[in-house]
Amino acid sequence: MGIEVTDHPERGRYEVTVDGAAAGFCDHHERDGVVVLPHTVVDPRFRGRGLAAHLVRRALGDARARGLHVAPQCWYVAQYIGDNPEHLDLVPEGDRGRYGL
Repeated sequence: MGIEVTDHPERGRYEVTVDGAAAGFCDHHERDGVVVLPHTVVDPRFRGRGLAAHLVRRALGDARARGLHVAPQCWYVAQYIGDNPEHLDLVPEGDRGRYGL
């Protein structure tokens, strides 16, 4: 299974494909040095393959590489960070409670 995640900043989203087929996306926009991640969607035909995790890992990795913080407004992104605390430092300490972190 060929999984590819691509950032499309002009659309404000990361998109994931499986063997070339569109399978999902994670919306993003930047505001005041913070990458806001409000929405993650995986097509029902592709669920159960960890594709949302691929999207979120890419988004978090890009934010880290750019020295930005993250606002995990999407419940899945917040849950992913909670389950993978190595990413917790991306969320400003004062904002963590707002996201249940």
